[in-house]
Amino acid sequence: QVQVVESGGGSVQAGDSLRLSCAIPGRTFSNAYMGWFRQAPGKEREFVAGISWWSGITDYADSVKGRFTISRDNGKNTVYLQMSSLNPEDTAVYYCAVDKAAVIRPTSLGAYDYWGQGTQVTVSS
Repeated sequence: QVQVVESGGGSVQAGDSLRLSCAIPGRTFSNAYMGWFRQAPGKEREFVAGISWWSGITDYADSVKGRFTISRDNGKNTVYLQMSSLNPEDTAVYYCAVDKAAVIRPTSLGAYDYWGQGTQVTVSS
């Protein structure tokens, strides 16, 4: 079983920043695509950002472009989501996911093989 471990969530004020981490201890997926999703209360889970483990190519939802940055540390098997200029609409549970053998750079939930337990991000105005 693959462990996907998120951390870094919390409660912040509008305009603040947070960095989320996603670690996959003990495993390496050379062709993986790593995605961050979020789910707000009463809403569907949505794609936020993703990164190709091999190429480093990144993708972002329009709602976070210019504010969020996804990155990876291959040596630590860890992906980060740096979130800046947070606003209350960013409040959600954030999930990290792994598409272990990505052919494309997926934004749909069904493409992903492994999911973390989620970390809560709350932004107050």
